[in-house]
Amino acid sequence: MATAGNQSAQLNWGVFSKAVELKQRLLFVLGALVIYRIGTHIPLPGIDVTVWNEIYNQKAGGILDMFNMFAGGALERMSIFSLNIMPYISASIIMQLASSMVPSLEAIKKEGEVGRIKINQYTRYLTVLLACIQAWGLAAGLEGMSGASGSAVIDPGMFFRVSTVITIVGGTVFLMWLGEQITQRGIGNGTSLLIYAGIVAGLPRAVASLLELTREGQFNPLILLGMCIMVVVVIVFIVYIERAQRRVPVQYPRRQVGQNSMASAQMSHLPLKLNTAGVIPPIFASSLLLLPMTLVGFAGAEGSDIVSTIARHLQHGQPVYMIMYALLIAFFCFFYTAVVFNPKENAEMLKKYGGFVPGIRPGQQTAEYLDFVLTRLTVLGAGYIILICLLPEFLISKYALPFYFGGTSLLIIVSVTMDTMSQVQGHLVAHQYEGMIRKSRLRSRR
Repeated sequence: MATAGNQSAQLNWGVFSKAVELKQRLLFVLGALVIYRIGTHIPLPGIDVTVWNEIYNQKAGGILDMFNMFAGGALERMSIFSLNIMPYISASIIMQLASSMVPSLEAIKKEGEVGRIKINQYTRYLTVLLACIQAWGLAAGLEGMSGASGSAVIDPGMFFRVSTVITIVGGTVFLMWLGEQITQRGIGNGTSLLIYAGIVAGLPRAVASLLELTREGQFNPLILLGMCIMVVVVIVFIVYIERAQRRVPVQYPRRQVGQNSMASAQMSHLPLKLNTAGVIPPIFASSLLLLPMTLVGFAGAEGSDIVSTIARHLQHGQPVYMIMYALLIAFFCFFYTAVVFNPKENAEMLKKYGGFVPGIRPGQQTAEYLDFVLTRLTVLGAGYIILICLLPEFLISKYALPFYFGGTSLLIIVSVTMDTMSQVQGHLVAHQYEGMIRKSRLRSRR
């Protein structure tokens, strides 16, 4: 048994060592993430870093901390990547909504690969526009901020605003390009991996800070133990739900093979995931909630009673924030599921190849049945994501617990890790099959 296990381990390691393309992809992802992390430590020109640290510590909490978490600490350091990939995510939301509502964009979307390239190009243009608007608001807000040591901007004026806009927009466009390169030349979704890297990068400091608070007696050790147990339970629950799927049975009739033989009927299934939308809904919902509040915070509009009231109600743990967050997550769950899976197209595809769901007529009835099943799954999936994302918010509201790992960040980390590992496994399996085919060819030649 030990010998067989060693041989199996050697075989697996041999497969991995021979997968040159996979290693190149992994090294490319690692190098890209290292470049991203270096960029989060390069401050904006014209910023007094000491004064900005004082200002950030005064304004820390709520929406600002959440944005900084998604930015990988770039906002706290006011780096060239302060906006991170968020303008690109906002642009993607707008373009996906527009391509479903505007007839001309919907026609472009149906053009296949050419249409997809055009939509992506429009998304890039919109990203630049949104980044310019947000960067200008950020620059204007910074000029009006001052701490105990003076102003946050060393030399305020038009030159500072223009240079800040150019620098931040350049950093955002670079991250957009870097994310696309990771998707094409690396492993996994580039945008999700950049957000993932930013969240994970702040984990060691958050854990050290929590342990320090516990050591000083400001945090109950029993509550800390309960938090650790809760995180483990939530991770197990996320893995279980992300793996869950409804397998719709599909039967293919007997068909003729050659002149005198018939292939037997085949039974297959159409897998429908419980959470078809993945981590997109909480990312989109967080992006939409962060965008207006970030502009309000940096525009220095806290003096207005209306704006102050809105800002207060959109803080973490507040009922209005949780209701809006839940509604946005539910909306994007249904919207993105409709984008990813079209019941009518899948029903037509099954009909084209002779497949049918037992007891359901091919064509329109199959499309209606798939839509019915997918709707029920999406309701459960949306409820699951809302529960995961709002659980820490309830605890923050009731017990004022300092959660770094909120539901959104935890869901992103687990889901992106699972997706990346499944893609790595897929590359390994494909390489192993290629090796088996080569060996069979060599044996047949002998």
